Amino acid sequence: MTSEAPTRAYRRLSVEERRRQLLDAALTLFAHRAPEEVSLDDVAEAAGVSRPLVYRYFPGGKQQLYEAALRSAADDLRQCFAEPPEGPLSHRLARALDRYLAFVARHDAGFSALLQGGSVVETSRTTAIVDGVRRAAAGHILTHLGVEDPGPGLRMTVRMWITSVEAASLIWLDQDKEPPVEELRDWLVEQFVAGLVATAGRDAQTAEVVRSALALESAEGPVGALARRVLPVLGGAGHLL
Repeated sequence: MTSEAPTRAYRRLSVEERRRQLLDAALTLFAHRAPEEVSLDDVAEAAGVSRPLVYRYFPGGKQQLYEAALRSAADDLRQCFAEPPEGPLSHRLARALDRYLAFVARHDAGFSALLQGGSVVETSRTTAIVDGVRRAAAGHILTHLGVEDPGPGLRMTVRMWITSVEAASLIWLDQDKEPPVEELRDWLVEQFVAGLVATAGRDAQTAEVVRSALALESAEGPVGALARRVLPVLGGAGHLL
């Protein structure tokens, strides 16, 4: 009587599956180390393949691999601010920021290297990829505001807030992810509301956007809580009116 030892089924990866495997390995490495500190040998080892195989899929070497990994990460980032245009603006922004900050936390050092620049693998193409993410984020925010043709005041307010979100994310990583992510998220939502209100005092289009947005907010929500904290601070400023 003979017995056959069980054998593990082997399935050859398709070209797209293998490429995805190499990109995932590279993204994992870039998440914890600056791009210039990651070699093709590191990627090959992380993926469990040979260095020549990495070159077969990315004949341009590390630069091509880095740009491909960056595009993959950018695709994920572009979706962070995609949210159904329903419900209070503050709730939609909070959910979008939850996704964004989760991405930041996962990619850590790689995110810092991406936004701070100065990497030996930074090129005009990588810069364009990052700028594309910013433009996509601005587009999503304007959709949340119900604006198809923003004027310069509203456009600048949105772009300034996106810049502040990036800067706050970098500072947050540098401070060992303090304050807690929920506190950072809520503060960033409040910063956007405050920025809109400040612009509304100068810009009729933004004023209309603010009125429409506030109509959907509730006293129990984050904007109501912000108003209750801020109004007492301004209570002694009646002499300015």
